[in-house]
Amino acid sequence: NESGARRTAAGWHKLRARSTALTALRASVERLRSIVEPLDDGAIGRSAYPSEWTIAQVMSHLGSGAVILQRRFDDQLAGITTPDELAPRTWDEWNAKTPRAQVDDGLAADADLLAHLEATNDDQRERFSFSMGPMTFDFDGVVGLRLNEHAFHTWDIAVDLDPSATIPEPIAALVVDNLALIVQFTARPGGDPATVRVRTTEPERLITVELSSEGAVLAPTTGRAGSADLELPAEAFARLIYGRLDPLHTPAFVGDPVDLDRLRAAFPGP
Repeated sequence: NESGARRTAAGWHKLRARSTALTALRASVERLRSIVEPLDDGAIGRSAYPSEWTIAQVMSHLGSGAVILQRRFDDQLAGITTPDELAPRTWDEWNAKTPRAQVDDGLAADADLLAHLEATNDDQRERFSFSMGPMTFDFDGVVGLRLNEHAFHTWDIAVDLDPSATIPEPIAALVVDNLALIVQFTARPGGDPATVRVRTTEPERLITVELSSEGAVLAPTTGRAGSADLELPAEAFARLIYGRLDPLHTPAFVGDPVDLDRLRAAFPGP
């Protein structure tokens, strides 16, 4: 019947969305491995972006995060409360590893988490619910959070080896649509109120950035593309929100540099 067809169509749409996010995460995992695996012990000690971290330490962060997320995922599905000491204990274990172990174990943990997520069935995905403070995420939300973190930390490493590195468009296309939550954590409060309308390319989006003394809010924008104050690639806008669009790593853009500087100041990054 018609209602059943609508439910089926909705189900397929959700399945495609999940498949797309997991496919993008797999692409990012494979890209990270291709970048990091050939590096020798000297190279993994080089500074990443931000410069306070080495490449090995970025890999430690991704690896420990993968271990923690996989444990929380399994505990939630099993109805088990994850112990509070899991995260600090895991961080201590990874911080104590040698740089080479941080890289090798990081790649392994990263691949294990991806395989774990891909192996989940529809029932497990429907039942999964992850709370972080006042926020609750379903399976798709958690995959999106991991994809964001993974994409930017992969760039943190790649850009040290190649200053022209960007986030690949298929990954950026998903990341740029998953920024509204992130601005709560990346925006610096206390700035002057302002509204900056941004048009992205690859993919095309119209986004309004509302700055206030309390932080920032992102909202989709309707209207003509020409009404935007700034135009730049989607991956560059996403990096801006994460504080990774300093002048040395900014592509060509259209608009007033004052607006871009205003956004840089609002999202200072790590």
